[in-house]
Amino acid sequence: MLGPGRGKTKTGQLWAYARDDRPWDGSDPPGVAYVYAPDRKAERPIAHLAGFAGILQVDGYGGYRVLADKSGATLAFCWAHVRRRFYELAAAGPAPIASEALRRIADLYRVEDDIRGQPADARLAVRQERSRPVMAELEPWLREKLGLISQKTKLAEAIRYTLSRWEGLARFLDDGRIELDSNTVERSIRPIALNRKNALFTGSDSGAEHWAVVASLIETCKLNNVEPLGYLADVLTRIVNGHPNSQIDDLLPWAYIAKPELKAVA
Repeated sequence: MLGPGRGKTKTGQLWAYARDDRPWDGSDPPGVAYVYAPDRKAERPIAHLAGFAGILQVDGYGGYRVLADKSGATLAFCWAHVRRRFYELAAAGPAPIASEALRRIADLYRVEDDIRGQPADARLAVRQERSRPVMAELEPWLREKLGLISQKTKLAEAIRYTLSRWEGLARFLDDGRIELDSNTVERSIRPIALNRKNALFTGSDSGAEHWAVVASLIETCKLNNVEPLGYLADVLTRIVNGHPNSQIDDLLPWAYIAKPELKAVA
């Protein structure tokens, strides 16, 4: 972000909050909201999620623990972030413990491949039968290996990262709605990261806030199979032509009905 009058730039943050219930056959539409903040302090998500009391699936950022302590949010942690740590070790050279950890994590993902799109209760039943035994063996195995290696190694860091978040990592076993990872939001962040490289910077705090709003609409369109450019052009035209504010929700991407000619193009 440009720092007007300073001749410098500074770094801001777009926080992404995504929902996609399709993996467990939920009825609510998918969507993602980006919220701009000037930093990554814990009070940002606390303010963004004021009043939220549901399940929040997150990466390992420590600020989310503060959020959970101050609100009714229940944290579910991400196995993709766990896997990445072991993968980097295994990819660098012979690493039998890291490779074995990857094999066990792969067993969990195989179960998820088989149950994706099924109702939550069906997913839960399969997880209880197939995933719980894997988890029951994985935790003591990790603790055993941690006791055999130097505590200063990257492998020890990866194991401690996993064990310190075990409760949240195991939460998917008891709720069929929870995914194994937070890839829903990771996928939603990727276009923002790519566009940041193209745009280089935003001009001000307000410019970043506008960027967040437009990005929320565009990426939510994609999640709902709505063509973004046609959507924005049509919706802005409807608003200019007097679409009532009391019915503005009808123009949100999941409720939007395109004109016939736009449907054909899309």
